[in-house]
Amino acid sequence: MEISLAAEKIAQLGPIPITNSMITSWVASIILIVFAIFGTRKLTLRPSKFQNGIELVVEMLLNLANSIFADMKQTKKYFPFLATIFLFIITNNWLGLLPGIGSIGIHEGSKFIPIFRGGNADLNSTLALAILTMVLVQIFGILAIGFFKYAGKFINFKQGPIGFFVGILEIIGEFSRIISFSFRLFGNVFAGEVLLAVITWLLPYVGPIPFYGLEIFVGFVQALVFTMLAGVFIKTAISDHNSEEHEEHAAAH
Repeated sequence: MEISLAAEKIAQLGPIPITNSMITSWVASIILIVFAIFGTRKLTLRPSKFQNGIELVVEMLLNLANSIFADMKQTKKYFPFLATIFLFIITNNWLGLLPGIGSIGIHEGSKFIPIFRGGNADLNSTLALAILTMVLVQIFGILAIGFFKYAGKFINFKQGPIGFFVGILEIIGEFSRIISFSFRLFGNVFAGEVLLAVITWLLPYVGPIPFYGLEIFVGFVQALVFTMLAGVFIKTAISDHNSEEHEEHAAAH
């Protein structure tokens, strides 16, 4: 039994190495695109079972997003991003549990290289998701309250040295979120794959069955946690703290 922490290279596309985790992520993307096309191609007032299933998922995710923003106008604005993140992560997580993922591959000498590997079991993938999310959080914040007001959260000279120091801590906090996002998702998914590999090696066929159920649940929870945290960060970024403080001050008087 051989377990590799890094994703293995399958091919080379110019200067870009194609890894087995990238291939699985592409498959996940294709699956979501196909579902989106067929789920919205023939919308009817009397929906089919397939359309009902799609609408149920969308409604559940919309309610989840609205529980964060508590404002349907804001919810609809940021819902496409949050729903995409959730569906991509959970599809990637569950694809990594299918038979053949990690077990079908090629031999290079004495080394076995699987063609497919769970997309989120690669730190590069989860780091890319984390960076994308946090960059968009900053963009959403700037678009919502303006560049100078948003920058004032991080660069604040009005409140003296304490305000400036708090702003520096805010900047550090934004970078720490990237690390937390990427390592939390990667750690849980990779640990699950290692657990399944060890149990399959020790107790083939029957032993892994209950652990597959556990990993299906963990894959869902990790997608949910990532999405909800992204929503909370967006909600925080688009909030004008100066206006909130002014409203609280006016209410107090």
